Amino acid sequence: MSTTIGIVIFEDAEELDFVGPWEVFTMAAMGREDLHVLTIAEAERPIRCAKGLRVIPDRSFTDAPPLDVVLVPGGQGTRREIDNPVLIDWLAESAGPCRWVTSVCTGSMLLHAAGLVKERRITTHWAFIETLRELAPDAEVLEGVRYVRDGNLVTAAGVSAGIDMALWLTGQLFGVEHARQTQRLMEYDPAPPYTAEV
Repeated sequence: MSTTIGIVIFEDAEELDFVGPWEVFTMAAMGREDLHVLTIAEAERPIRCAKGLRVIPDRSFTDAPPLDVVLVPGGQGTRREIDNPVLIDWLAESAGPCRWVTSVCTGSMLLHAAGLVKERRITTHWAFIETLRELAPDAEVLEGVRYVRDGNLVTAAGVSAGIDMALWLTGQLFGVEHARQTQRLMEYDPAPPYTAEV
């Protein structure tokens, strides 16, 4: 059975929120013909991300194929896109048939706007925990976790947590050994040189 993963992008999306999972999923796809990963945006034109990276989406909302997995990144652009009915309506419709619905960082705000997190456990970047609690009083917002799974909904905390979530999801889709091999191919073995002062 073929699996199609759609990664939503928009102006001012945080780069690593989607590029990290993109790396995981495309690395997992090496040697496989049953896994397809693509970027999807409102229109097929260059997108300027939060730190200036420009990305050309593979598909637009109007010509995107049915998805098995959808991933929504965060970033400054979520503050604007939360009021974009084109994105929110497409997300609400496209997520319905998905096996997995995922977000990274403040992408969970867009999942909420699309009506996808009611009475579910979710998370976001630590700096937006209280904002998300106010925005989504109908959800349980967890803090101090890298990612949260509630049924077919998986939300990750900020930026690099999306890599952890994508590796976990790779294990759910293709088995733990395949996820471990993907992690090894990426040489993903985090050992930050400094610890944060909190």
